[in-house]
Amino acid sequence: MMRSAVLVVILVVGAGLIAGCSRDDAPPTINYVVDADIRSYNANTENGNADGVLMAFTRVLPGFSYLGDAGQVTPDRDVGTVTREPGTRLTLKYQFNPRATYSDGTAMDCDDLVLAWAAMSGRFGQFTPATTAGYRDIDSVDCAPGDKTATVTFAAGRDPSDWASLFGAGTLLPAQVVARAAGVPDVADPIRTGNRAAIARIATAWNTGFDLAPGDLDPARFPSAGPYKIASYSTSGGVVLVANDKWWGDPPATSRIAIFGRSSDAAGRIADGDYDVADVTAGLVAGAEEMRSGATSAATTAGAGLRVGAPGQALGVEGLVLSGRGVFADARVRRAFASCVPRDALARQFGYGAQMWNMRVLAPGDELAASLNGEFGTQYARPDLPRARDLLAQAAGDAGGRPARTVRIGYAAPTERWKQMVAAIATACAPAGITVTDVGADTHGVGTLGSSADALLVANGAAFAAAGAADETRDAYQLRGDDPLDLPNFSNPQVNDAIDALAVTDLESERLALVRTIENAAWAQVPSIPLFAAPRAHGWKDRITNVVAGAGRNGTGWNMDRWVRSQ
Repeated sequence: MMRSAVLVVILVVGAGLIAGCSRDDAPPTINYVVDADIRSYNANTENGNADGVLMAFTRVLPGFSYLGDAGQVTPDRDVGTVTREPGTRLTLKYQFNPRATYSDGTAMDCDDLVLAWAAMSGRFGQFTPATTAGYRDIDSVDCAPGDKTATVTFAAGRDPSDWASLFGAGTLLPAQVVARAAGVPDVADPIRTGNRAAIARIATAWNTGFDLAPGDLDPARFPSAGPYKIASYSTSGGVVLVANDKWWGDPPATSRIAIFGRSSDAAGRIADGDYDVADVTAGLVAGAEEMRSGATSAATTAGAGLRVGAPGQALGVEGLVLSGRGVFADARVRRAFASCVPRDALARQFGYGAQMWNMRVLAPGDELAASLNGEFGTQYARPDLPRARDLLAQAAGDAGGRPARTVRIGYAAPTERWKQMVAAIATACAPAGITVTDVGADTHGVGTLGSSADALLVANGAAFAAAGAADETRDAYQLRGDDPLDLPNFSNPQVNDAIDALAVTDLESERLALVRTIENAAWAQVPSIPLFAAPRAHGWKDRITNVVAGAGRNGTGWNMDRWVRSQ
């Protein structure tokens, strides 16, 4: 599939800003500010995916591919090669580079592949992956513990168009760490033999064994296979990455990068302009007047210098995902809420030039998207308060309750733009009898949906940070019943079949029909409300070179090992 290339944007600032080093004896350091919440080493769990962990560790935990600047899948031959084998079923041979080794001296091998497949295939219920997209189609991973090659065979008729992205950057966790935590010699044998007790311990180690928090850090739990490894993590100093002395590829151009996420005052650093490279949601802080793509003059306020990418090339769609229980258990209440949300006004005020977006499974950067966008959601383009009140009355009449409802909207806080969006929704919905409350401060992960929050402001159905890829298949699973990415627990057999078919086709005519099936059903039941292209703000100082803004879920750090900081 052809995708639009993302527009590369450049920061213009004065030369006399604060240097990246905090101490005179420290090596040259690049300070990278992101809106990810770095609470785990594992980007593949529900919260790891939502928090944007891949933005920090895409060059720490490499795989057989990575997402390039436009979100395109790019082979990573430093790690190994993937060869398609002949046969009636899709069969892939994975060959690790003989030199591929973790920073603790353990070789990358079969065990890492088997662990990734087991964790994300959905076959072993103890694991908590963000999605099973792609991995659910794998029938077997054949190799012996310690092997440097593995044969991956897919189920008959399941030939995912996005197969090259599987086992990519961030997905291969160090299996030796998991085995040690689970008390087994290796992870491959228990998974292959179906040892339930051992698999349960392996799953626990994969789910929570890579949790991260500022403070003392045990390097034995976090070995790296990339050009960088973790040296420390603190609230004031961020996640410090240093050159990995066991890395077998080209050494990183800069030996030290400090990554500042939400737990390390990313918002404060953006407000103060205290960064070398930044990749955050637009409007993270008040007063940072980001320029839209194509602007010709630099903004002059505190935190200025960020550029917002062109909306038509965005790979993320910002919107509201609604819980399938509680206040939104009744589809009429979901439709009533959609009838009062001022989608057109929100796009104008907060979309940085983006048009109102009406699809969930195709982002503006998809070549088919522009021609389809106007077909859906027209009845919810602008508030219709009489319809909202009528739907609430119907729902209340059947339930024997009051029509007035309260909706709690969560988001990753602090984010000034999202705070203002929730306030705008509250103002618009109040006349319909819906009281909207802001619970951003109490939102800590997507697991709050349905408990402390009735709706979440996210991108691509499940992300608080960078989201998306040039191939949209993975994000379509936000509407696939029984997939973990389906946060609202939306289940529709026709939609399930359409998503399954979408995953294995490249034909545009087939994709068109499948997208129509998915979106028409979604607008009928309203498990979520798309708003506009997710605006991402990127910037870097003049002294930093080789930075290329990233449009995918790995963010601008996709090539951080090539960044250079001049003195």
